[in-house]
Amino acid sequence: MIKKLSCSEEHLVFLRKRRNKLILIWTLRIGVLVLLLGLWELVTAMGWVDAFIVSSPSRIAKTIASLHREGTLGYHIGTTLWETLAGFAIAVVLGVGIALALWWSEILRKVLEPYIVVLNALPKIALGPLIIIWFGTGSKAILFMTVLVGIIVAIMHMLAAFVATDKNKILLLKSMGANKFQILRKLVIPSSLASFISMLKVNVGMAWIGSIMGEYIVSKAGLGYLIVYGGQVFKLDLVMSATFILCVLAAGMYFLVVLLEKIIVKNADS
Repeated sequence: MIKKLSCSEEHLVFLRKRRNKLILIWTLRIGVLVLLLGLWELVTAMGWVDAFIVSSPSRIAKTIASLHREGTLGYHIGTTLWETLAGFAIAVVLGVGIALALWWSEILRKVLEPYIVVLNALPKIALGPLIIIWFGTGSKAILFMTVLVGIIVAIMHMLAAFVATDKNKILLLKSMGANKFQILRKLVIPSSLASFISMLKVNVGMAWIGSIMGEYIVSKAGLGYLIVYGGQVFKLDLVMSATFILCVLAAGMYFLVVLLEKIIVKNADS
């Protein structure tokens, strides 16, 4: 029968300190959030700032509850969430695929790099009228905008990671008879995992920017639509409520990427 390995006293102390540090960090995070919400509610309740202009946590809660009773909250959240997740997935898959193709062909990379840089610098909102003409005013236009915002970031981020692979290790594999595909599979991709996770974290924000930007232009539903509509009719509680929901959804999506990072790191170490 195999005996369980016992941890040393020093290791147990280290684990205890790390756990206590994590508890402290989360306590401070929650405390800061509660403090900010409390101050926000206080300054509006005391009349120091007009609640009509900045809303308040209690008014946001009432607005969200009202949307839920009307049966429209889930519809608007679902619309924006679907557009964001689909655009995020397409941008990541296409971006990584194009980056791999550019790494594979040096000639193709040198030809297309200037155009990629220009597309990255181009304000995507300027293409709004063209996107409406090309795709109409439905979800396709919003999805295209989301992909457009994220794909260039994915390409540039991953291409930089692929090109930065240690040249000495590549030469070593070549000297051992490895072909380009084997170098890609055994060295380039594994060494780029950290950059891949970093790209995902950046593209979480890009995906939400793209979907909300698209909804500003053409949508008839979604959180971006609620923000635009609320601004037009001066329902600033609705604007702040939609913005708050966006923050919660974006944070949740980001933490899913962090969870994926932990899984990848754990599998890499095992």
